[in-house]
Amino acid sequence: MSNVSSVASTSGGSAYNSTDSVTNPSQTLNQNDFLKLLVSQIQYQDPLNPKSDTDMAAQMAQFTSLQQASQSTSSLAMIQANSLVGSTVTLQVDAKTSTSGVVTGVQMKDGAPQITVNGQYYSLSQITAVAPTPVTTTPASNQTN
Repeated sequence: MSNVSSVASTSGGSAYNSTDSVTNPSQTLNQNDFLKLLVSQIQYQDPLNPKSDTDMAAQMAQFTSLQQASQSTSSLAMIQANSLVGSTVTLQVDAKTSTSGVVTGVQMKDGAPQITVNGQYYSLSQITAVAPTPVTTTPASNQTN
């Protein structure tokens, strides 16, 4: 696989190269980043020395694996969140505040599950403790006929 040192872009009136700084870099590459790199690679490859079809097949296999891993991670997180419904959780709201309550629901937001506690939505990463909710039973009333 060849190294790409820089890609120039004239859209928007300015050119970018590998020495330009990024104001808010992402810590990981996502599917869109992978597709952009793949399209750029195809677009700027040397027409007299194109990439081999085996290299392209290997890259597509890597993309498929990335996509499947991402879907599996999302599914596992949703299963984990659903398993908390009915449990009592303690949550770290901010550096100084924590709260606790019973998980009453789950929703997906931006591809990540959030739990509902006391009418508020929280990320799974805010959970600091989980306990089963105590079951309260009411004694059966004596019925006389």
